[in-house]
Amino acid sequence: MKEENIRKYAELMNELGLSALEITEDGSKIRLERETAAAVTVPVMQAPAAAAVSNETGASSVLDADIITVTSPMVGVFYAAPTENAEHFVSVGARVKKGDTLCIIEAMKLMNEITAEEDGVVSEICVTNGQVVDFGCDLFKIKRL
Repeated sequence: MKEENIRKYAELMNELGLSALEITEDGSKIRLERETAAAVTVPVMQAPAAAAVSNETGASSVLDADIITVTSPMVGVFYAAPTENAEHFVSVGARVKKGDTLCIIEAMKLMNEITAEEDGVVSEICVTNGQVVDFGCDLFKIKRL
């Protein structure tokens, strides 16, 4: 495999935020890996009533008594609509019910629907359509009803 191809794959890894990539080309196999930065813990002062609580699935956490933060359960590409020209699943101000689809995250060519875990109103969409998201990345802020 040519060095220039390896460099192109390394650039692609950086562009997509990948930590590993394995390629088989013309009978050659190469695996590129890079270390991800260690997570840095920053203490945050919170009021006692606003303590963080996470649910069993890890898909959202409660940052405030009235706000639910929906986070990405995987690394992938965020899609706000089912197809390129379709209307978005939700927009800011939209009312959602438990089980409503909020978005799709494509991971390894699989489309994974992310659904609302509680009734509420979408107060913020934290990412843009087509953006690569990491595990735990904030996707939506939903105000409880």
